[in-house]
Amino acid sequence: MNPEFWHKRWQKNEIGFHEKEGSALLKKYFHHLDMPENSKVFVPLCGKTRDIAWLLSHGIEVVAIELNQQAVEQLFVELGVTPDVSDQVDPESNLICYQAPYISVFVGDFFALTQTHLGQVNAVYDRAALVALPSDLRREYSQHLLKITANCQQLLICYDYAENLLNGPPFSVNEKEVLAHYQCPFSIKQLYYARIDGGFRGQEAVFEAVYLLAT
Repeated sequence: MNPEFWHKRWQKNEIGFHEKEGSALLKKYFHHLDMPENSKVFVPLCGKTRDIAWLLSHGIEVVAIELNQQAVEQLFVELGVTPDVSDQVDPESNLICYQAPYISVFVGDFFALTQTHLGQVNAVYDRAALVALPSDLRREYSQHLLKITANCQQLLICYDYAENLLNGPPFSVNEKEVLAHYQCPFSIKQLYYARIDGGFRGQEAVFEAVYLLAT
């Protein structure tokens, strides 16, 4: 899956993965993260998620990355914030950074992002990143994520459905695969698992799961 796939999705406004009201699961389970005051949360492959507005409203600083620049521009419009934009992040990454008080969003390749770019983060919130990637990239993604966040805790939301039931993305990532990616270094607890109310793309047997990954 190359970057052009996602650029075309945004260009055509084919963004069924975008939740207009944000994630109810984030609101219900975020408190399970052990978050000190003045915490910073990393949101990978963020799109223009309304979850960022929710995090900001709860005093959480947000750092995020998104491949598509249009999505990031729309995110700041919906936040009602005018960011400072810099394309001089560093000479090698080709990242662009949109920045405003308590929020920094990088535009570009997730794998170009480093721990230096992020700084210290207290948690990762992954609702739409791991499940957006095909299987051959998910291992690489998870290992890079652990590296740049220094193995910090995560709240992870995944879909689970039978093979060949649907064509991703979003892809099915079941508990066994979550353990394969993250059992070292984390203790993994499944906080929620249920069938999606009303089905998904005309299919009823699609489930959503929430995992807490903590050391």
